[in-house]
Amino acid sequence: MSRRRTCALVVSLLLLVLGGAGQARAVGYRYWSFWDLTGGKWTYATQGPSTARPSDGDVQGFRFAVSADSQDASKPRGHADFASICAKTPAQAGHKRVALVIDSGTAADAPGGETPPAPRTVCARVPADATTAEALATVAKPLRYDTNALLCAISGYPQTGCGDQVTTPRTPSPTTAKATSTSTSEPTRHGPSLGLLAGVVAVAALGGAAVWQTRRRRP
Repeated sequence: MSRRRTCALVVSLLLLVLGGAGQARAVGYRYWSFWDLTGGKWTYATQGPSTARPSDGDVQGFRFAVSADSQDASKPRGHADFASICAKTPAQAGHKRVALVIDSGTAADAPGGETPPAPRTVCARVPADATTAEALATVAKPLRYDTNALLCAISGYPQTGCGDQVTTPRTPSPTTAKATSTSTSEPTRHGPSLGLLAGVVAVAALGGAAVWQTRRRRP
C-alpha cells in the first residue's frame, strides 16, 4: 500500500467517524398514542381505537406527544382507576362503561402556536358492542381523522396536523442539561463525546500503523 493510499484511507475513516457526530438528531412523530390500563400499569394498545372493543370496567388512555415508536411513546400521566372515573355514571342494561384518560401532553410537544388542554378523565357509557373510538366520540368531540382513519385530534386538539414528522435533537436542551447537572452535582460537558474522541484516536492509530508498515516494507 502506497503512502498516498494510506493517507487517503486514514482521511476516509476520520470522516466516517466525525460524520457520525453530526447525526445528533432523531426523527419522531407528533401523534395521539392509545393505551390500556392493565394491572395498574399502562401498556401500549395492540389495536387501534376504531377496532378495539373494550369491556365494561376497562380503563383506556390517549396521550399526545412526540415519540419515535411504541417503545419511546409517552404514557398518560396521573392516577387512573375505573371506580373513581365512573363513580357518577351508573350501569345501564345493554350498555357498558369505559373510563377514558385524555392527556394532551406538554407545551414542548405541542404544535407551534397551540397550547395543550389540561389532562382530564371521563366516563363513557355506550352500547355493549361499541368500539373505543365510538366511546371517545360520545365524550370528547370534535374528533378529527385523516383519510387513512388515523386519529388526528381529540376535542379539537391539535387544530392542524396529523402524525407529523418532527426532527428533535438527541442531546438535552440547555434547560434540561442545567437541571441534570444540578441534580447530579456534575458539570455539564460540551464538545465531542468520549466515544467520538476514542474513535478518532483509534483511527489515527490505525493510520499510523499503516504508514509504519509501509515504511518498513520498503527496501
